[in-house]
Formats: sequence, C-alpha cells, structure tokens
Amino acid sequence: MGDTGAASLLVNDASNEMKHSHGENHGLESSKCQRTRNFDWRNGVAGGVAGCAAKTIVAPMERIKILFQTANPHFLRYSTRWNGLIEAVSHIRTSHGISALFKGHAASLIRVFPYAGINFLAYEQLQRAIIGSPQTDTPFHRFFCGSMAGAIATIFTYPLELIRIRLAFETEQNANSSWFRTCRKIYFESGGKGSLVNLYQGIGPTMLGILPYAGTSFVTHDLMRDRLRSPFFAPYTLEKGSSTRLTAAAQLCCGAIAGIVAQTVAYPIDILRRRMQVGSVVGSRLGLLETAQRVILERGVRGFYVGLTIGYVKMAPMVATSFYVYDRMQRWLGIVE
Repeated sequence: MGDTGAASLLVNDASNEMKHSHGENHGLESSKCQRTRNFDWRNGVAGGVAGCAAKTIVAPMERIKILFQTANPHFLRYSTRWNGLIEAVSHIRTSHGISALFKGHAASLIRVFPYAGINFLAYEQLQRAIIGSPQTDTPFHRFFCGSMAGAIATIFTYPLELIRIRLAFETEQNANSSWFRTCRKIYFESGGKGSLVNLYQGIGPTMLGILPYAGTSFVTHDLMRDRLRSPFFAPYTLEKGSSTRLTAAAQLCCGAIAGIVAQTVAYPIDILRRRMQVGSVVGSRLGLLETAQRVILERGVRGFYVGLTIGYVKMAPMVATSFYVYDRMQRWLGIVE
C-alpha cells in the first residue's frame, strides 16, 4: 500500500507538472501571438500615416501629372512646354482656386492609408517568411518581396485609386463631382444593373506596373540604406551613438533615389494605365495593346514619357517622405528602437 500510495503521489505530481508546463507553454504561445498582432497593426498604422504624409506633400503635382498623362484637352498645350508645370498650376489656381489643386485628394487619402499600410506590412511579413538567413538576403529576394507587397496592396485598394484618377481628370466639366457620385457613375458605366468589374478598369496594366515599381522602390531603398551604413559613410550618415540609425538627411536621400529609379523603370506602363482608367470618360475603352498603339500614333515613343519630369519632381520627395515618416512612426510606436 505504501509503495502504491507513493507511486500514486508521483503520478499526480508528474501530471500536475505536465499541466503546469502545458499552461506555461500555452501562455507563452498566446503572448507571442499577441505580440505579433500588436506588431502587425502598428506596422500597418505606421505605413498608412507615412503614405498619407507623402501624398499630401505632392498632391498638386500629382494632379497636373495625371492631366498631362491622360492628354486632357484643356492642358495639352502645357504638356509640351518646359515650364508647363508652372503654367498648368497657375491656370488651375486662377480659374478654380487653390483648392482645385487638391481635387480628388480626399479620395486619394482614403485609398493611400490602407494601400500604404498593407504595402509596408506585407513587405515586412514577406521578408520574415522568405528572407530567413543571410544567404537568402539578396536583392532578388528583396525585389520579389517588394513586388508581391505592392501587388497585394493594389488588389485590395484599386477601386479607390480608379475613383481618385477620375476626380483628378475632371476639370471644367462635372465640377460638382463627388467621391460617391463618381463611384456610382463607374459602377453603372456598362449599363444594366451595374458591375463591380467596372471598378477594376485598367487593373491589368496597373499590376504590370506595380510589380517593377514596388520591387525597385523597396530594393533600391534597402540597398542605399545598407550602403550608407557601411564604415565608409557611417561617420557622415549615422546618428551619434548609433550603429544603425541614419540621420534624417541620409534617410531622405535613400528614399529620393529609390523614387527616381522606380519611376524611371515603371513610367511607360504608368502612362498606359492612366489612359485606360479614363478611357470611358473620353469615349474610348481600349485594351492594353490598342492604348499603346494610340500613344505611339499621337506622340511616338516620347508619348510614353510625357510628364516624366513632373514624375521625378514628385516621386523624389514623395518616396523620401514615405520611407522617412514610416521609420519615425516605427520608432514612435515602439516597433524599432
């Protein structure tokens, strides 16, 4: 009986210890999941705020670029002049007021916050999943992660992008258009009961453009950041007392170069998607190849680079601001030290 009782006590102790151990493991797993969720939403918020800040800075230039890209009849004469940007801004300001330079910007922010949040969050998640060791930390893998992140964000937010483009394209005509009216108009463009497919007009060239753009943007920024952290540049680019934190000037430089390189790579496809997005407004809904042929017939190969100068002027500060604010938001939210 004594041996049986002792054995019983040992079994009970072992059982209690196993239960206690299981409870501790379960608690650790729950804590880890909670930390992951906190990390995710904070990263998303940081990316969203960064995107909104960047878009607000360049909103007037973005609208002028869209008007040039889509061959808006009221602005054709400005698109071929060296000072066309200044003249177009002056025309809009004197004719419709300064607020007209930000037409469609509210719709832009509604799109940009989730787009940028998903974009940065997806990039971080894909990096953790794909780049697990120094051997896999290559420019190709970073490019792939950036491209996929851009594609995921685009799929979720494309209808909002289409509405923003339509609002920015409209000038004198339909001056009272609103976000809701434009959305409804696009939805019923094909007649009948309407279709959600209408909200994805131009999604094909957009996806073709976002893959090289997002991939190039992220990989260029990361390569520049790593280069500026090297021993040769570190005394001039790192904050005092830190081995990883770049100064504000260095961070902005990384983002500006990333924006310029990415814009150059993806700009011709950007021209095609803008044309397709406003095709039904000007009475011609063409496919990708037909749109490309029309651009060549109208202006030749140069037609694929109309507004590129504005693109450079816009993308350098926009991407620089985006990466800079994202980094600062990560610090403020406690994601990085």
